[in-house]
Amino acid sequence: MAKRGFVDVQVNGYMGVSFTKEELTLDEVRRVTLDLSAKGTIAYCPTIVTGSMEMYRKSLAVMAAAAADPELSGHILGVHLEGPFISPEPGAVGAHQQEYVRNPSIEDFDLFWEWSQGNIAILTVAPERPGAKELIGYAAAKGVTVAVGHHLADDASLEMAVAAGARSCTHLGNGLPNTIHRHINPIWWQLACDDLWGTFITDGHHLPPALIKTALRAKTIDRTVIISDAASLAGMPAGRYYDFGKEVVIEPTGRISCAESGGLGGSHSTMLECMNFLASLKLMSETDLWKVGCTNPLKLLGKQSSIPDEVDGPAVHFDGDHFVVEDTKAEG
Repeated sequence: MAKRGFVDVQVNGYMGVSFTKEELTLDEVRRVTLDLSAKGTIAYCPTIVTGSMEMYRKSLAVMAAAAADPELSGHILGVHLEGPFISPEPGAVGAHQQEYVRNPSIEDFDLFWEWSQGNIAILTVAPERPGAKELIGYAAAKGVTVAVGHHLADDASLEMAVAAGARSCTHLGNGLPNTIHRHINPIWWQLACDDLWGTFITDGHHLPPALIKTALRAKTIDRTVIISDAASLAGMPAGRYYDFGKEVVIEPTGRISCAESGGLGGSHSTMLECMNFLASLKLMSETDLWKVGCTNPLKLLGKQSSIPDEVDGPAVHFDGDHFVVEDTKAEG
């Protein structure tokens, strides 16, 4: 049976276009949106990571224009603001630009809200940072889905974040140092918390199958959301590139790594590839695959549970054991 397509709440860019840049144009957002739609991602949250305030001002203004554009509005579900209110600590900061990390601030958030014309859907916060409790409560009261991510929070800080209004975990299992305490670490608490949804990158590189299986059992199908976390270099051929001033390598397997550290430098995959890797693990039915790849992301955002019919896009089929994007226009 054909469905409308996937919903991705974390897309940093695609095919060389980054949403985190001062020079972002509406035409670039249009190109990414149409390219993703052709790959089966019918709706998504453009994700802006940590950068300068001038970058936020310009990029968020473009996102506001995209949200008002008749061709794009149904595809764009609001911005995922993944920075700058994260941890600057090595490991937790990930591929973000450490020099632009800022403490959580209602004043700064209000600027982002104004520049985006209220089109912020998700806000990622490190709950241990000064000002986090106040910002989480403030943003949640505006209807923003607040997520914890890129943090080194202890149990008390995480409990505070949930009490203040945090509802989700940004790419749970990633955005952490490689070496952490085997028992006392943020992964266990977040997996155990029934009040937090979990988003997971199932591209075959970010999480091993055993962790994915364990996470599904902990979060259950009802609180699991699959994301691509597609980097601006997603879809590009293997080779060496520069991203955020760092040399990165796209390996023949599709893994993106930082040339200096060897650590992950983002995801090369779209939702189609992530969903097909997940399907290959034989952990859930077709019905449940559609839940974690389409219905649940919409519910997390407080949206209706299906994509409106007026949003153009190809049909996606589950063909026995994997998803296939059907070119409906070619059929006509």
